[in-house]
Amino acid sequence: MDLSQPQVMGILNVTPDSFYEGSRMQTEQEIAERANQILSEGATIIDVGAYSTRPGASEVSQADEMERLRFGLDVVRRELPYSVVSVDTFRPDVARMVVEEFDVGIINDISGGDADMFRMVSRLRVPYILTSQQPSIRGMLLTFAESVQHLRDLGAKDIILDPGFGFGKTVNQNYQVMNELEKLCVMELPLLVGISRKSMIFKVLGCTPNESLNGTTILNTAALMKGASILRVHDVREAVECIKLYQNICSSNLESRT
Repeated sequence: MDLSQPQVMGILNVTPDSFYEGSRMQTEQEIAERANQILSEGATIIDVGAYSTRPGASEVSQADEMERLRFGLDVVRRELPYSVVSVDTFRPDVARMVVEEFDVGIINDISGGDADMFRMVSRLRVPYILTSQQPSIRGMLLTFAESVQHLRDLGAKDIILDPGFGFGKTVNQNYQVMNELEKLCVMELPLLVGISRKSMIFKVLGCTPNESLNGTTILNTAALMKGASILRVHDVREAVECIKLYQNICSSNLESRT
C-alpha cells in the first residue's frame, strides 16, 4: 500500500456495544453493506473490530471475539475477496487466526502491545499498528522507540504508529498530543490517527457522538497538516474529501514556489 499519500481506513464493528451506534453491524446484510460502502466511498482499508474499547464496555472472551470475527470476516471476504482488511485486536492468538484463516493484512493493536504480540506479528509478517497509551508526546517517543526496536529485532518491518487518542489520556492531554503530533514524524514511520466521533470532540462541543462529524473533520484536517498518513474513521466520504482538499492546499503551495 502506498502511504506516500494519505489513506482512509473505514471502521466496521461486529460488536453490539460500540460507542457510536452507526458503526455497529450485526447481520450478514449489514456487514456486507457496510464493507461495500467503505470501499465505494474511497477508503483503502476496512478495519474490523469485535471487542468494544469504549469505557464501561462488557468484557469479551477470546472465544467470543474469534466467533464474531469469523462471522464478520467471512462476509467481508465473500463480498470483497481482494480488499485490504485490518483487524482490531490485542490478542496474539486472535491475530494468528485472522491472518491464517482470512488473509487479514494488518493487525491493529490498541493495547500498546507486549512481547507475545510482538513475536506473533513478526512471525506472521504483517503490518502492525502500534498504539500508545502515553499521555504526552515525550512519553510516546520514549516507549515507541523501545517497542519499535524490539519489533525490528524480531524481524518486523512494516510498523505504523498510532498516538492513541482517547486511550490513557484526559481531554486536555488529547489536544496537547494533537498540538505536538508532528514531533512523532522523527520516528520516520507512518502515523495513523483515529479521532472519529470520540469524546475529545463531543465533550468539548457539548454534543453527542452522533453530532460529532464536523468536529471529526476539523481534527482530521489538523492531523493531516501534522503528518498523518492514515485516517481511521466512521465517515469515509467526508474523510476522503478532507484529504482531497488538503492535497489541493499542498499542491497550491508547491506551485506558488515555482
